[in-house]
Amino acid sequence: MTAVESRPAGVVPATPGHRPLAARVGAFVALTKPRIIELLLITTVPVMFLAQRGVPDLLLVLTVVVGGYLSAGGANALNMYIDRDIDALMHRTERRPLVTGMVSPREALWFGIALAVGSTLWFAAFVNVLSAGLSLAALLFYVFVYTLGLKRRTSQNIVWGGIAGCMPVFIGWAAVTNSLAWSPVVLFLVIFFWTPPHYWPLSMKVKDDYANAGVPMLPVLASNEAVAKQIVGYSWVMVAVSLALWPLGHTSWLYPVSAVLLGAFWLKEAHGLLARAKAGVVGAKLKEMRLFHWSITYLTLLFVEIAIDPFLK
Repeated sequence: MTAVESRPAGVVPATPGHRPLAARVGAFVALTKPRIIELLLITTVPVMFLAQRGVPDLLLVLTVVVGGYLSAGGANALNMYIDRDIDALMHRTERRPLVTGMVSPREALWFGIALAVGSTLWFAAFVNVLSAGLSLAALLFYVFVYTLGLKRRTSQNIVWGGIAGCMPVFIGWAAVTNSLAWSPVVLFLVIFFWTPPHYWPLSMKVKDDYANAGVPMLPVLASNEAVAKQIVGYSWVMVAVSLALWPLGHTSWLYPVSAVLLGAFWLKEAHGLLARAKAGVVGAKLKEMRLFHWSITYLTLLFVEIAIDPFLK
């Protein structure tokens, strides 16, 4: 499946009268996708506690949070610049700043580049060079490998593209230790296997949008049952991998207990979705968004426990 034909990004005339200052500021903030960045920070800060085996330097935490926001924001702005044609064709993205004309493509491009450069220099100057390199690698991977290379070409786009979203655990660990270790590798893999079963339920919900835009998300090309089977498979691997942090990360007894309980509830939801898909349930009764919403809760609670765990030993 190939990319859809490009089309002008603005449906609102790009004139000062249509672009008041407050709305413009809000539009530039929207380019950074703040809600997605919240999830990235949830996986960064707790790892800093784990790496420190206690409370890390709070100024360092704030510095990493600012740098992480700038880096992810730059990646997201460049993503919106590249995807402005397909964003205009999907209901869930039709109000994005480039589609409405509140921000011009040129402005979005330079804004994204400025955030990318600024975040890299920020990490290098105020954290360390290793975290700067990891941050830049995540940004470049998201923009060039996922957005430009995979998204419009393969149904496995979110599987491999999700690597960029796994990088914050490395960045948080490197910020504290200026090195890498097995603990962040395990957490990297947890997020890697978490990403497809997190995102595919949402894709099932809005697959008509993706089909209309010519984006080959798995639910567009496969049946609900086939997608649900893959969700279950990735879910089991994710839960199994999450338990490896106990011996490799030297966590307390609470971590494996929490990972098992959270994972069990996840697997219950994943198998429930598969059962409904096998029964031919469609529409609202498929309840695919239950797993999507739980996936966010799962990751949040798992990483909150990771932040608490050093104080239990």
